[in-house]
Amino acid sequence: MKDSGLLAGETTSPLLPLAAVLFAIAVFVIDTFTPLGIAVAVLYVVVVLMAGRFFQRPGVLFVGFACIALTILSYVVQHGETYGPALIRCLVSIAAITITTFLALRIQSAGAVLREQADLLETTHDAIFVRDMNDIITFWNRGAEELYAWPREEAVGKVTHELLQTVFPAPLQDIKAALIRDNRWEGELTHTKRDGSEVVVASRWSMQRNRAGRPLAILETNNDVTERKRTENALRRSEANLADAQKLSKTGSFAWDVNSGKVRWSEEAFRIFEHDPNVEPTLNLVIARTHPDDHASLLPILEGVTRERTQNWELEHRVVMADGTVKNLHVVAHASEAVDRLEYVGALMDVTDTKQAQEALQQAQAELAHVTRVTTLGELTASIAHEVNQPLAAVVTNAESSLRWLERKPPELGEARSAVERIIKDAHRASAVIKRIRELATYSDPEYAPLDINGAIDETLHLLRRELSLQRVSLRLNLAPGLPPVLGDRVQLQQVVINLVMNGVESMAKIPERPHTLTIKSRQHEAGQILVAVGDTGVGIDPESADRLFVAFFTTKPRGMGMGLSICRSIIEDHDGKLWASGNDGPGATFQFTVPVHEASA
Repeated sequence: MKDSGLLAGETTSPLLPLAAVLFAIAVFVIDTFTPLGIAVAVLYVVVVLMAGRFFQRPGVLFVGFACIALTILSYVVQHGETYGPALIRCLVSIAAITITTFLALRIQSAGAVLREQADLLETTHDAIFVRDMNDIITFWNRGAEELYAWPREEAVGKVTHELLQTVFPAPLQDIKAALIRDNRWEGELTHTKRDGSEVVVASRWSMQRNRAGRPLAILETNNDVTERKRTENALRRSEANLADAQKLSKTGSFAWDVNSGKVRWSEEAFRIFEHDPNVEPTLNLVIARTHPDDHASLLPILEGVTRERTQNWELEHRVVMADGTVKNLHVVAHASEAVDRLEYVGALMDVTDTKQAQEALQQAQAELAHVTRVTTLGELTASIAHEVNQPLAAVVTNAESSLRWLERKPPELGEARSAVERIIKDAHRASAVIKRIRELATYSDPEYAPLDINGAIDETLHLLRRELSLQRVSLRLNLAPGLPPVLGDRVQLQQVVINLVMNGVESMAKIPERPHTLTIKSRQHEAGQILVAVGDTGVGIDPESADRLFVAFFTTKPRGMGMGLSICRSIIEDHDGKLWASGNDGPGATFQFTVPVHEASA
């Protein structure tokens, strides 16, 4: 392999055949016509060797036989039938020509094999080159030319690692020691092309030895893996970024092969469930961690999605850690495209902090709503006092009347009974007022239950009638009969009605010259929704303030806090409803909200 010209398929000079012919003629003339006492014909071996450079096998055989024939002809011409040393010289020459012809054919055959092997090396796209034990390049194929842009003429004879500025993964002496020990070495190298750009290659070295086992040369094959390495590095960075993002967001990923039952978790999923990453994840591990109170809801969902091959699903459940800590998980999943199996891929999020924040926010909103209710009740002190004093005054009057009926001779028991019944009725009336006031004034967690929205509105208006009368407001009620119950908290919905009514009253108070009319309506809205509307004939809605009506701390009142409408919207949204405002065709504005119908009733 050291003959780079042979490996490269080097062609011979066109003058070589002519030189061979001239040399053969010279040998024939000298051997035939000069009286030299030596075997001149032996020089025909040079002609045979030269023929081996430009003839194929038949041509070499022809030249060999021709040289033997010329040797015999020279002997006959010069010596005739004489025997002796001349005959021996002739036979020696013939033997030399025969042996040389055989060797030339062997060399030619071996050269053909080498050329075929070299041609094979030229056809591959891999960069292949051979270097001796001093790292001097002796062979450089076309793939190496294409990869490194160094032509063969400039590469052969150079030191490999100097030409390519090789960056090794380990010290070169250690790599060579491993190569000599194992006869091969594999690894990744960084080479520099002719234009100065770097290329990463997967390199394989093979040691070539002579028959005695001594190292002769190194065959090196290189594949360009620059793009693959770039892709792998990008993938590793992406996976690292994904892992960091999952860790920061407390979101793990999973894959669930329903047919085989196999489950795969990301690193963050193991961290969320607090399991060792060496443990094989299974559905039973999830179920074992699930809060006992959530088993009844989780298992039917999992069975349902697998039975019905649901494409997208999500759920929330709690898990209990080994130390008793409870986490809230939100799971979303999607069925992957697979013909022969059902597999879900998805994400599971630790929403414990979010849940706690939501609960804290709801607690703060509930407390703020309570403060607002109490504040509103304080503003309605006169009306509340009237609502309580009126039945109490009637109780006193009827009690005095009852005493008078009893003091008569004889006592008027029938009249006294009627007076006592009126006392009981008025006492119940006062008790109902106080009960409603206590419900509004007492802080309690929301209790969602079926309720009659029209009844809740009526109860609220009992507290506000006196205030409406004092403000000279005409009330128009248009409550649709037979509405289905809604699902909600009575106190919170009554608070919304009170706030909207009082806002309407205050809006109309700013325009004393206009009749003050407050309209409250209820009706079936869309499917599964009940709508309540409170309209007034006040100042209406300023277009510049329309977008900020429900923003916390925004107010148009000189002494307002700007929390009333914001709290109302929060309450309605917690009821899965919607609250909005719009200007009337005439004067004033209308505030409307929807709340869902109780599902059992629907």
